[in-house]
Parts: sequence; C-alpha cells; structure tokens
Amino acid sequence: MKHKCLYQSFLFPACLLSAIPAFAQGNTTEGQVTLQSNTTATGNGQTATAHNAAQPSRRESLNLTEKQTAFLNHLLDRAGDDGLIGEKKDAGAHHLSGDSLIAASLDYARAIHSGRLSSNDFDKNWGMKPDFYDPWPDFKNAINNNSLGEWAANLAPPYSGYAGLKNGLIYYRLIAEKGGWPIIPVGADLTVGSEGVRVKTLRKRLAIEDKELEDTGSSHFDASLKAAVRRAQQRYGLNPSGVVSGQTVEALNQSVKFRIHQIMANMERWRWLPRNLPENRIQVNVAAAVLTLFEKNQPVMSMKSVTGRPGNETPMLRSTIYSLVINPPWNVPDSIAKKELWPKEKAHPGYLQSAGFKIIGENGQGQRLQQKPGPRNSLGQLKFDFANNYSVYLHDTPGRGAFSRFSRLESHGCIRLEHPVALGERLLSADPAWTGDRLRSEIDKNETERVRLKQPVAVFLFYWTAFGNGENALSFRNDPYKWDELLAQKIETIAQSVQGQSNNN
Repeated sequence: MKHKCLYQSFLFPACLLSAIPAFAQGNTTEGQVTLQSNTTATGNGQTATAHNAAQPSRRESLNLTEKQTAFLNHLLDRAGDDGLIGEKKDAGAHHLSGDSLIAASLDYARAIHSGRLSSNDFDKNWGMKPDFYDPWPDFKNAINNNSLGEWAANLAPPYSGYAGLKNGLIYYRLIAEKGGWPIIPVGADLTVGSEGVRVKTLRKRLAIEDKELEDTGSSHFDASLKAAVRRAQQRYGLNPSGVVSGQTVEALNQSVKFRIHQIMANMERWRWLPRNLPENRIQVNVAAAVLTLFEKNQPVMSMKSVTGRPGNETPMLRSTIYSLVINPPWNVPDSIAKKELWPKEKAHPGYLQSAGFKIIGENGQGQRLQQKPGPRNSLGQLKFDFANNYSVYLHDTPGRGAFSRFSRLESHGCIRLEHPVALGERLLSADPAWTGDRLRSEIDKNETERVRLKQPVAVFLFYWTAFGNGENALSFRNDPYKWDELLAQKIETIAQSVQGQSNNN
C-alpha cells in the first residue's frame, strides 16, 4: 500500500505555502514533491550508472494460460494510463500470445518500473538515471505462481507523487477528448469589475480545471472569479494577485496537449528514482527553486533557492553531502572567468582586486581566478559539497534580491540558499561539538574551515514541473530548460518503435 504523506503546515514559512502540491492529505511547500516510499529507506545516495535497457537472459519457455494471456493483453492496453505512450488513440487493442506477448510484457515491465529511455537517450544534464532492472525473474515467478495481478501492481514507482500524476493524466486526457479549453485573447489586465468577452472566456477556461468555479456564462469579473484566478496562479507558480496579466494569460493558454506532455515527462522522471530512498535527505526542485530537508521521511525545513538559468542548467542528480565549508574561497570556473570576469577587468581595470579576486598562475594557459572569503564572496559564508560530475553544490550568497521573486532561475548552475546557516546548523545538530551558536561563531572568524558531518545526508536535485494528488487540477511550473517536451517526444518515439515491433511479431 502506498504511503500518503502528511505534512504539517507550521513547519514552513507562509510565503512557501502559496502553491501547495497536495498529494493525498495535508500540506507541503511550493513546488515540492513528496517522496514517500512503501519500503524501508536504505539508499546510499550514490550516483547510479547502470540502466534497465539490457534484455534479460531467457533460459526457458513459459506456458501462459488463457486467463494469463487475457490479463497481460489488458495490461498492455492500459499502458497509456501510465504515460508510456502518447495519445490514447495511438494504442490499439492487443491480441498477442506466446513469446510475442511475453516479450511485450517484459518491455512494459521495464518501462513502467525504470522508464522508457536507454542510456543513450539521456540528456547530458539528466544525471538521475535509474538502477538496472531485469523483470524476468519476477515475471517468471508470477506466471508459475499465478500471481500476475500482484506482480503488475508492484511495477510502478511506489510514491504518492507518481500516483497523483497518473490520476492527473487521466483527468487531463478527458479534457483533451472534450476539445480542450478556449484561448484567452491577449489584452489589458483583467481584474474585479472588468467586463466583456475576454472575462467570459476566462471564466470558461478556469472552470474546466477548477471544480470550485461554476461557468455561469457571465462576462462580469466578480469576487468568485478573482478567487479562481488566485487558485490558478498558485497552481502555476505565479504571484496570486487575482489580477490577470500577461504571465497568467500565457500559463492558461498553454494547450492541454502541452500539459499532458508535462505530466508524461514527470511520470518518467519518477521512474528514475531508487525504490529505497534515504529517510534523511535534501530535495531540491530545480524548476520551482525550492529546497526541502527531510528527516525520517518527514519535511522539517524548507526554503527558497536560486537555480540555474536556461543555458546554465542545474542538472538532475543524486549524491551525498559529507561536509560543509565555512567561509569558502571561490575557485572561479574558466567559463565564468572568460565570459564575465576578465571582460569586466578589461573594461574597468582594478575590478578584480577590489572584488577580492586573486590571479593564480602565470599569464597564458593555466591561469585562473580565486575569490577570497569575505562579505563579497559569491559563495557567501557556507558551501555544502557533494560529489558530482557537474561541479555544482549548495551555497550561501551575498545577493538576496532574487529570493523575493517568484521566478528564481538566475544562477550559473549551482543552488543558492535562502537560509544556509539554518540548514548548516540542522545538519550539524547530531554532533555534540556543534551545539548552540558555534557555527555562527566560526563564521564570524572569517577563516576557511571544512567540517565533516557526523551524519552525512543524501541530496537529490529534481526537475518537477507537474505535481498534485490528481483529485483536482494538478499544479504546473514553467519548463525553463525545455526538458518536458524533449522527454515526452522521446517517450512517444520509443513507444511507437516498440509498438511497431509488437505488431510485426
């Protein structure tokens, strides 16, 4: 049985509760996705390199009964409900048998358990790859023990977030079958008191997703419509002002097919997660720019973050934080130095020295920049290291302005934190040597110090742009990196290829 996550709203600042992706019960934070497993969490947080693309070794034949054959064909017919194919109309009824049915069932099992993609299909920034999975042993046992129903029920990711997207996919496909929703014409801002055809269209558009709003056909912008606008803005991660401006119109005018592709892409990403998650972990939703700390599978701290701008994408990955660095120096990546800092020095001689940078190495190849610790250091007062191939990490920042904005994709790829000292104190709380205000005292010394964590913590960088419990309209975020459409297209292309092979058999 899948767990339903119960969040306690008092754990989080009110500003993070404006967009609540509720999964089943209770509350969570803006852009956050629940990772509650139905198994004991024992993950080690290390990056997985194996993938599920390898074909299982078939050493024996299986004889399917008539009932088992019917069950498996029905299972394949429902693959669209898990976003394993695109439009439902693309999936014809299956009438396979024997080895063809077994091969198709094994492909389905691999796809729903660990995703459609092979290793070569992953973008270079998609470092969250699934562990190897061979469906053959469990499938064979299910056939021999006549337990296909139990086998099939345990294939999908065991998370309420995945189940919510599955329900949402069915919900939004029904909207698509009914013709989708109307396009709101671009124009002046709409607010309480506005009148006209655009208001009437707005009401009709919102009522399709919002069960609390009745489409009365009225062309008057009243208080009930404002409340519905605010609910929609919260779902789409916008400022819930109740005023319909350009951003709100743009979000509402995205096609239902686009939203379906977002759901499919996010369902696929759930399949890349390990089945056993560490109960103590840090999660960052890159798309929503929110960090949440979990202890014993419960959220205990949440904060805004700043993540990579398009072109400097923050990757998806999993790793482990073993230490933090107090008053870290910043070893400037060559790409940033060449594109930004050296040109500033050329335009304003003396800039580098005034900003605390020193040049390491001789002129020419190998020369690099390092910014000394201090109030102007780009990493701020704390840095949280974790092994990865992308040279990204969590860190403080002297620039606080971005945290007041709803869109916070402004970094070079690393994750800037709203409350890094509070996070550091929490991670060090298991060590008796770091009680009270010691961390702040060490920071005040302005000396660089690396501190090992007594209890290392897993860290997951996710890219969630669709989430919810599926009982109502889902919440969506922008797809700043254009990864949703790319991933959905890959899923459909692979699915069509597999479907063609099944038909040929």
